[in-house]
Amino acid sequence: MKALLSSVALVAIPLSGLMAPPASAQLAVYDPANHAQNILQAVRALQEIDNQVRQLTHEIDMIEKMARDLETLPVEVARAIIADRIRRIGELMRDAEGIGYGVEEVEEEYENLYPETYGDTPPQSDVLVEDARARWRQSRNAHKHTLLMVAETVRNNAEDSEALTGLVDESQTAIGNLQALQAGNQIGALSAEQLIQMEALMAAHYRAIAFDRARELEEAERGRARLKSFLGD
Repeated sequence: MKALLSSVALVAIPLSGLMAPPASAQLAVYDPANHAQNILQAVRALQEIDNQVRQLTHEIDMIEKMARDLETLPVEVARAIIADRIRRIGELMRDAEGIGYGVEEVEEEYENLYPETYGDTPPQSDVLVEDARARWRQSRNAHKHTLLMVAETVRNNAEDSEALTGLVDESQTAIGNLQALQAGNQIGALSAEQLIQMEALMAAHYRAIAFDRARELEEAERGRARLKSFLGD
């Protein structure tokens, strides 16, 4: 019996040694408070990143808007036509036959063609008749010049109307402030050019009227000169 108990004890000792856990093994512990803190920090980091993305998007939008504001108008109507308009008007005024528009020219030639008086000794009748014809040609040329200015103005107005329509369309579809401003400036330039045309047209018109009136006055003086020459003979 004692021998049997001794054998059981010898077997139990190694089995108990095998079943005991190692001294170095530790169990994992879950900390809810620490886990919640980690989640909160992650959420804050995501919010910060989202704010930075929103700020960068806003800055990109501002840069794109500035770029659109600085884009120039794709067409430039005014400069292309205004210089040509004014040049043609200037050529018509310089080519005016007879007494032109120069101050010195008017002062010199007007006195020769429309003398205030023929003096005490009037010229011969043939001279008076030739002077009358010269004044008639001056009036005729002045009216012809006025009609040329009218024709030029009408042609320019037709072209200006088309240009203004295009500029208005461009201003309505402008993608930035600069394009809208340029369209407005060109419309203003066309308006100024039309005023210049009207001034030139009025100058030609009143020039013709002035020559007609001067010719009428001179014809009265020529009649007195011829009467005086007749009576003197």
